[in-house]
Amino acid sequence: MGLTLSEKILARKCGLNTVKPRDIVIAKVDCAMMTDILGPRVQIGDAMKRLGASVWDPERVVLIADHYTPAANEKQAEIVAYTRNWASEYGVSRYYEGQGACHQLLAEKGFDLPGSLIVGTDSHTCTSGALGAFGTGIGSTEMLGVLVTGEIWLKVPETVGIRWDGRLSPGVMAKDVILRVIKDLGHAGATYMALEFSGSAIRHMPVDERLCISNMAVEAGAKAGLIPPDEITLEYLESRAAQPYTALAPDPDAHYARTLTYGAAGLVPQAACPHEVDRVKDIPQLEGLDIDQVFLGSCTGGRMSDLTAAAAILKGRRVSPRCRLLVTPASQEVWIQALKAGVLETLADAGALIQAPTCGACAGLHSGVVGKGERCVSTTNRNFIGRMGSVQSEVYLTSPATAAATALEGRIADPRKYL
Repeated sequence: MGLTLSEKILARKCGLNTVKPRDIVIAKVDCAMMTDILGPRVQIGDAMKRLGASVWDPERVVLIADHYTPAANEKQAEIVAYTRNWASEYGVSRYYEGQGACHQLLAEKGFDLPGSLIVGTDSHTCTSGALGAFGTGIGSTEMLGVLVTGEIWLKVPETVGIRWDGRLSPGVMAKDVILRVIKDLGHAGATYMALEFSGSAIRHMPVDERLCISNMAVEAGAKAGLIPPDEITLEYLESRAAQPYTALAPDPDAHYARTLTYGAAGLVPQAACPHEVDRVKDIPQLEGLDIDQVFLGSCTGGRMSDLTAAAAILKGRRVSPRCRLLVTPASQEVWIQALKAGVLETLADAGALIQAPTCGACAGLHSGVVGKGERCVSTTNRNFIGRMGSVQSEVYLTSPATAAATALEGRIADPRKYL
């Protein structure tokens, strides 16, 4: 019997010809990523000093200060300073501060490589799967072991095959695709499993959209969310890859624990309602609900294609006076690209507040916290109670197109009417 993509990657990283679900394996890590919020300052820094240990390979460690940048208070500034100093002390030259969300930077800087094993101290490290890598989030204690040894133990996950065929209709985006999948699987329906996406609808998507899909695999409990690499993947990596790589593909006779099949043409815009990511409804069911804030950004919905989709709807129009629109590009690279393309100007002319590339608003840390009794439509990945601010606020997760239409009306709106 053949192997799924995740099984094939893990077998290769263990030096084995084959593995099967539920095997416990020791795998070699290609890239270890830490952030400021769950990086060196959480157990790792002090523990490495007690152990008298060094980093196994500083060139394979990426450290990104994104949650607390730009710092909103003294405590955040101290955490970022600690992170920066730790990188210098341990010879980690791949340190990025204030340049954007960690998962976006891993892709942009060429660390997300097909066939690689990537671990990170952030649950959405599964984003790396969009480029054919096995990316997964781990805790700080596990990261300590990785930093010292370059290895990690894993249980080989079962794989759920998810196929989308056909073409998405105008106004329907990758965010709608993954929200529909999460609705069907449930927020724990794929716990410690890998999701593997395929089908013509996926193959037609640019890397930007694929990153959104893999990013939210963990919202169904998944360990990883992989898209087999193809010519679009290879073209994206042509000028980015940080090192040589070997692209892998699932075997034709691979076994899947479960398979879900969808027709893309029938999908309508979706929204995850408070306070669970799997409480998903069709946008027409929610139209007219008053909204106080619209947030367009993050590692889920702040890429160039996202900003462009919103700008196409907002061009020549004005944001409703009844709500505010905050825009946070996923990275500095996206920020500059959108600036040069006139996308930021279009968004600003419509009344948007353009912000620095940061995780602040998504995690309720700064730069757009939602107040008591307020409702927010967001292109981010979680809508848990208090996620973006007050525990008495509500967050609805939508695509960038739906977010833009909502900003125009000050209430949840179907983007298709503006296209």
